[in-house]
Amino acid sequence: QVQLVESGGGLVQAGGSLRLSCAASGSIFSINTMGWYRQAPGKQRELVATITSGGSTNYADSVKGRFTISRDNAKNTVYLQMNSLKPEDTAVYYCNADQIIDRSNWHLGYDYWGQGTQVTVSS
Repeated sequence: QVQLVESGGGLVQAGGSLRLSCAASGSIFSINTMGWYRQAPGKQRELVATITSGGSTNYADSVKGRFTISRDNAKNTVYLQMNSLKPEDTAVYYCNADQIIDRSNWHLGYDYWGQGTQVTVSS
């Protein structure tokens, strides 16, 4: 059973920084894509950034130049460095892992989610 556990959320003033971490645990052989999504009150969940096992990244236009996604494949962990935070970045941030190969049975699983971590940016 794969689990994703996020950490690093909190309250920060506009212009400040936060670093989110998400560690995947379980019987994992490999993970293709890991990423971060966010959901603000009354809005749909949206992509923030993704990164493949090879290091290819994709960002939402709203965070380009301010956020940086990275990962440690050996630790099955993905990070999101968030700089120059704005009040509109306030949301629950969710970690996602897609296409996970289970080392116990070589099963390929899709679309795993963490429980979410709150990020609040005050003006």
